[in-house]
Amino acid sequence: MNGHTESRTAPPPLAPLVTDIRAAVRTGGADNPAHTARGVARAVAPHLGGEGLLTPEQLEPDRRSYRQHVLHAEPDGSFSIVALVWMPGQRTAIHDHLAWCVTGIHLGAEEEIHYRLAADGDRAHLVPVEATVHEAGAVDFLLPPGDIHEVRNAADHTSVSIHVYGADLRRSGSSIRRTYDLPVRAAELTG
Repeated sequence: MNGHTESRTAPPPLAPLVTDIRAAVRTGGADNPAHTARGVARAVAPHLGGEGLLTPEQLEPDRRSYRQHVLHAEPDGSFSIVALVWMPGQRTAIHDHLAWCVTGIHLGAEEEIHYRLAADGDRAHLVPVEATVHEAGAVDFLLPPGDIHEVRNAADHTSVSIHVYGADLRRSGSSIRRTYDLPVRAAELTG
């Protein structure tokens, strides 16, 4: 994601979340990203919605774009934790990721639209394949390649989500591998 970024280290309220994610990443192993992402999703779920997980500053939105608060980057580079704060109507560009990604909805709701890349002759375009609204407490994960999606605030108030990326955002600067500025076409039904 590429909204406004602020870097922080894990304050004490985040310590249990960091500990649980660290254990899941170690158990999952670098050779099995699907197993790791599933384990991290299970580790994140009990922390969602908890009061005091994020500071008032980490809950601050930005009127121009969704805001990204980097909460923790693991010293060995194996994962980063980010809070994304979304005002109504804010959305990402259509994008994919460098590594596995776990998303947990802390407050509010977010809609996620998944796409597949298609071509009509030599003209590439995107086809929406699934739209899902994730409510507070929901957890999901993505595995590249094939993780082309966009996310938007689906609530009429501020939404906050916790994202865990299998990448060191201190080094990469972003979890996004690429954005897609292609036409979006509905799938043609065959019958």
